[in-house]
Amino acid sequence: MRPLGRIIGAEIEGVDLSRPLTPELRDELNRALLEWKVVFFRDQDITPAQQRDFARHWGTLETNPFIPTGDSDEVTRFERTEAMPAFENIWHVDVTFRPNPALGSVLRLVEVPPVGGDTMWADMAAAYDNLPDDVKERIDGLTAVHDYVPGFDRFSDHEYLARWQETFPPVEHPVVRTHPETGRKTLFVNQAFTTHIVGMDRDESDQLLHYLFMQAHVPEYQVRFRWTTNTVAFWDNRATQHYAVNDYSPHPRVAERVAIAGDRPY
Repeated sequence: MRPLGRIIGAEIEGVDLSRPLTPELRDELNRALLEWKVVFFRDQDITPAQQRDFARHWGTLETNPFIPTGDSDEVTRFERTEAMPAFENIWHVDVTFRPNPALGSVLRLVEVPPVGGDTMWADMAAAYDNLPDDVKERIDGLTAVHDYVPGFDRFSDHEYLARWQETFPPVEHPVVRTHPETGRKTLFVNQAFTTHIVGMDRDESDQLLHYLFMQAHVPEYQVRFRWTTNTVAFWDNRATQHYAVNDYSPHPRVAERVAIAGDRPY
């Protein structure tokens, strides 16, 4: 294993994701995930089915009705071209509009642009740890509302989005969640889906959320990864935010992702 930074991100060598994991290897990879929050495996010429099989070692797979799919409903396909530009260049946590947001995601790069197209991750436990004490006291016990509409409204059909409002009504999550495996506290608000803090004046809520959103922008909490074809990233969605850098147009970039269902934040 080769760390890519002091606190977040590591490359793992010598693992073939096309083969089933033994219980011992699964546990070893889980320990690496919990420590480094995002781990990378290069040169993995695997099928979508093998990608799904790998992710299932961590739980049931999700579907996402707002993103085009690959060979099955469980595989979301991000096919970016000059005609279909990227919109993932915002710091976010996947699907926090669900009552049980994803545990993690497994992303495979099928086609990589010749330059650009990196992805960045931020360690939101480190972000919380380094908040001033008065801010920690202020946000302790607060909850915030998460809604899918702001995250997808920028690039999706409004009528289509409206059809899902009964299925995905706004939900409340703690501003600071406790990681269910490590016990660490992490900031759990994000610019894509968090709309406001419950019980707080809107102006005050907006100011506080803006301050908390900006913690993901701190370089000391981040890792930036340069993709190669058939590289796989596996990240802990409970502990990180991520940002796909949109700097590669007009070159294509194609990725496929499976997401693992998680638990209710507390």
